[in-house]
Amino acid sequence: MMNATEKLHITSSDYNYDYEDLFSPCDKEPAKNVGASYLPVLYSLVFVFGLPGNVFVLWTLLKYARQKNMTDIYLFNLALCDLLLVITLPFWAYFAASEWIWGDACCKIINVCYILGYSGGVMFIILISIDRYLAIVHAVSPVRARTVRCGIISSGVMWCVAMFTSLPTMIYNKIDNIDGRIVCHTSFPSETLLRWKFLRIFRANVLGFFIPFAIMVFCYTRIIQTLLKNKSFKKHRAIKVIFTVVIVFFVFWTPHNIVMFLESLRELHILTGCEFSTRLFIAQQITESITFVHCCLNPIIYAFLGEKFRLHLRRVFHTCLPSCIMCELWDRLHFAPRDFTTLHRSQSSGSRDSSTFMSSSIQLF
Repeated sequence: MMNATEKLHITSSDYNYDYEDLFSPCDKEPAKNVGASYLPVLYSLVFVFGLPGNVFVLWTLLKYARQKNMTDIYLFNLALCDLLLVITLPFWAYFAASEWIWGDACCKIINVCYILGYSGGVMFIILISIDRYLAIVHAVSPVRARTVRCGIISSGVMWCVAMFTSLPTMIYNKIDNIDGRIVCHTSFPSETLLRWKFLRIFRANVLGFFIPFAIMVFCYTRIIQTLLKNKSFKKHRAIKVIFTVVIVFFVFWTPHNIVMFLESLRELHILTGCEFSTRLFIAQQITESITFVHCCLNPIIYAFLGEKFRLHLRRVFHTCLPSCIMCELWDRLHFAPRDFTTLHRSQSSGSRDSSTFMSSSIQLF
């Protein structure tokens, strides 16, 4: 998917026109001005807040969790995807405000990192949802199926899929001088343009939103039904986290996917009109930048709200901070020594009944 910043300085001649546009080309200069003033600020804010959060998650998982289970592997890869996306934002911020100055090779590399982070992040959110579904609904223990090996294999498959989706960018992304400005954009051959349009529509709308959202709704609905039948005192907190996960995903991703669906209809000449095209272009820039905020929220939703990761976080603070400060942090974060002991015992135990495993599985949240 060519992101909105790639289009900022492309002239109207680079767009597909409806019949009205053939006689009166759309002036997208106001839309470009909106992007040039708005996008650099938001991209910079997401970079400032998203970079340390995801780096901290990666460092904590590498140092203390060491990917001993499938959940940690998925959290690690999600943070890595978000980090890939975040590190591209300074380039897009400068490009939105000025022009592309980093050459053709960097144009391809930055776009590939963007697509890997963007697509991969959604894929690992799906895997985390499925992992929680298996752990709670079907009480599948790590020893039986949710093994490190399965986590590594499934993660590798997802990275291959994300890499495959970035192939068009590797091949067709390039820099051009348009109206005296250097732009980094995707330029498909005219003879295969319609085919690439359909592939882009399918990837953006179906693979990028509808399938992930359907899987999340199914998995978390079944998880809630299972938790409501369980007598664990932690189930209410787990249900709150589930609603947070689904609502945040829906709020931050739905607007952009609606706009992309409308853009697909425009490209297929089903929706026409110069004013509509200009407003849709502005909406693309705004809604796509909103999805980037998800990179800042993922570490909080999937890592810091999870009890197991918080116990890893406790070890980080125990190593880095004086004991007097630690006592106050434990109270604020609701840590208790027995939580760590319980988790250690549950991880070292090779067999358990379903109710005990259920209580341990809720610690995923």
